[in-house]
Amino acid sequence: MEAAGKMKISELASAADVPVATVRHYLREGLLPEPEKTSRNMAYYSPELVDRIRLIKQLQEERFMPLKVIRELLDSGNGDPERLRALIELEDRILERTLAGERKRVSGREVRRRYELPKEVLDRLAELEVLSPDGRGYSPSDVRIVEAISRFRAGGYDERIGFTVYDTLRYKRALEGLVKEEVDVLMERLAGEMDADRAVELIEAGAEPLQELIAALHTKLLVAELERHRAARET
Repeated sequence: MEAAGKMKISELASAADVPVATVRHYLREGLLPEPEKTSRNMAYYSPELVDRIRLIKQLQEERFMPLKVIRELLDSGNGDPERLRALIELEDRILERTLAGERKRVSGREVRRRYELPKEVLDRLAELEVLSPDGRGYSPSDVRIVEAISRFRAGGYDERIGFTVYDTLRYKRALEGLVKEEVDVLMERLAGEMDADRAVELIEAGAEPLQELIAALHTKLLVAELERHRAARET
């Protein structure tokens, strides 16, 4: 008994221009939904999977993406190939604009001279992946981090009272979760909903207000935590 409007695996593979073995491999890897089985040896697939298979092959061959990453992307796009294409386009545009501002480099010698940080401190920050220098030196975001740490140290936050480069990990770890959630929300709300260039402009316009919001929330939460400490002492 044939399922109305459905395709056999051979028909699906032919329409997507891939071998049957490729379709079976994608099934095993969780990239395709399970077929509708009408008997022990007969299964039928939705024609909508043709575009999905073509997209998977495109991401493999043009972007060299591993299947695990493709599966995660498909899940984030709710299985819709067009939405996934919009997600990838938006991510690419954001990354291109961000990297364009990160290409300039400042040499390690200049950074040490400018901020008077010992080489071992910079090396340890790189080991902790707080900084990411390359053969040409430090990126603009690296330099801003170094400048902030230098100001901390100048204000007395140094090893003499127990502050070390490892204290930066506290903020890095907290921000990693926040940034992951931020990217997920942005992709969900903007991808496919507006032109990619307009979405990038919107994100860039929100960058400075977001930094101000985080700084203000930090101050507010700091005050609230200190007040809780005082209240606990007085009880």
